Amino acid sequence: MVLKFSNLPQLYHHTFDTVIDVRSPAEFAEDHMPGAINLPVLDNEERARVGTIYVQQSPFLARKLGAALVFRNAANHIENSLSHHAGDWQPLVYCWRGGQRSGSFSWMLQQIGWRADVVDGGYRSYRRLVKQFLYDDPLPYRLVALDGYTGTAKTDLLAHLRTAGAQILDLEGLANHRGSLLGEMPGGQPGQKAFESALAAAFCALDPALPVVVEAESSKIGSLILPPSLWAALRAAPRIRINASIEARTAYLVSAYDDILSDRDRLRDRLSPLRFHRGHEVVDGWLALMEAGDKPGLTQALMEQHYDPAYAKSRRAQRAEVIAQINASSLDDAGLSETAARIAKVLDQL
Repeated sequence: MVLKFSNLPQLYHHTFDTVIDVRSPAEFAEDHMPGAINLPVLDNEERARVGTIYVQQSPFLARKLGAALVFRNAANHIENSLSHHAGDWQPLVYCWRGGQRSGSFSWMLQQIGWRADVVDGGYRSYRRLVKQFLYDDPLPYRLVALDGYTGTAKTDLLAHLRTAGAQILDLEGLANHRGSLLGEMPGGQPGQKAFESALAAAFCALDPALPVVVEAESSKIGSLILPPSLWAALRAAPRIRINASIEARTAYLVSAYDDILSDRDRLRDRLSPLRFHRGHEVVDGWLALMEAGDKPGLTQALMEQHYDPAYAKSRRAQRAEVIAQINASSLDDAGLSETAARIAKVLDQL
């Protein structure tokens, strides 16, 4: 049976036991439905080979070879990856456009007795729903932005708020980036499409009737662009501003950014381009602190001479309402729990 989904929440709230993406590993790596497993019926080389024959020789020869490869690979998946499933297992299958690959694989599953269905239009229809959700339709959520100078532990506060029962959206976690010049994380960032899939899935798991706490961000997190609807909502979101002493922020950042503070070559590469913005004397001072191994001194200098001035400039351009200012007594675990509890009280009044 071919299923047509009219909107993204409907697709995400499906009742199938497993979602199977039968596209090639390269297609799957670029983007896929969250939670899907990859059981390719054509691997990267096979797909390229069939495509070349289709263009250079004939569609008939390509389909004949493709069918042999698809059924051979599907049989292997059934024997090795799917043999443990009972007779009442219900998989949802999709390929690039809901055509031969997903149709052939689901047919084989159905012959066994499993209740397999296919996504009408495949990945392309799924991607259209993601685009509609993030780019075309207004977001049906009330965002509240955590704001504050660099080093006020806003990302960690989101985790504490989640533990306290608040709805949160961790944009930096989804983007695998700490949202600053030195914010890259191990493993690198996902592609834009994969980021949007994860973002849309995270939104669809939230209750539109309750506020959603996010960290105040720029329009980009690393190399990833926030969709226009999200960026517009974030700019307009009321803000809860977190304040902390320069000493507390320094101690927090020295710990949180120890990976790059300990990598002098990488750190030098990130700081050197700022000569154009901050001047040679300032950047040379940073590099001298780096060479001396003075991580706290370098961290405080970066805040005072780069991050804080940039934040102050951004704050002057903001038009969003600040609904609360909360002074964090400390940024250790106990202090963050206390601050999160105070934020939760503000949220209860919204």
